[in-house]
Amino acid sequence: MSDQNLPIALFDSGVGGLTVLKAVRRLLPAEDILYLGDTARLPYGAKSPETVIRYTLQCAARLVAMKVKCLVVACNTMSAVGLPALRASYPALPVIGVVEPGAAAACRASVSGRIAVIATESTVRGGAYAAAIRRFRPDAEVRSVSCPLFVPLVEEGWFDGPVVEGIASHYLTPLFSSSPAPDCLVLGCTHYPLLQNTIRKVIGDAPCIVDSADTTAAALEAALGKAGIAAPSGRVGTTRFFTTDDALRFARVGSAFLGRPVSLDAVAEIDL
Repeated sequence: MSDQNLPIALFDSGVGGLTVLKAVRRLLPAEDILYLGDTARLPYGAKSPETVIRYTLQCAARLVAMKVKCLVVACNTMSAVGLPALRASYPALPVIGVVEPGAAAACRASVSGRIAVIATESTVRGGAYAAAIRRFRPDAEVRSVSCPLFVPLVEEGWFDGPVVEGIASHYLTPLFSSSPAPDCLVLGCTHYPLLQNTIRKVIGDAPCIVDSADTTAAALEAALGKAGIAAPSGRVGTTRFFTTDDALRFARVGSAFLGRPVSLDAVAEIDL
């Protein structure tokens, strides 16, 4: 089989990476996609760097065994911590993360250079977003805040309401009540876009919100084109889902992420 006809592999600690899948499917309709959500072991955000790296390599190995043409790390924690190990393990495959595209988008969007990043504890602790933002814009003032309850809320399908708004206010109000306040907020976790309406209520209309899904899809398109392995145009790509726990729940929550029904027949439970 030609590399052009091989699928793209996307993976995440859970269903959050489906926000990236949605953007990829919109931009690259001809591509076949395999998506793996390691729902049995989420959240990754509070785990040690060594554990995140081990889990990242395990997810990638399972997908590579299925014969894929590139890897998309659709998880900020995995991208922030595990990307170097992943690229070292698979030097022949294009490997796309979400941190660099998101950081570049934030630098383009911010007028003042005051940029806030919300992410998991592990992503914030590693400083990957702050470092990436300063590579694109050395004068940027970056403030990073971990929001550990956001991922479990989203995984449970809680996107809005008084409880969610109260938790979002707890994390975000101190960040945006400072003076001068950031003019740009990076959603540094692929789960967070599902909370965007609630986040907007808390921070107001002025700050721009950057979600790395679209920029990651654009980076993937560029990588496939550079490598000469983009799928032929005119075909309709397929999507297969894999989860490490409870396919029924994955299909239910995944439907909310994608904005369309996910058939249980399209979801397979696997062990890593």
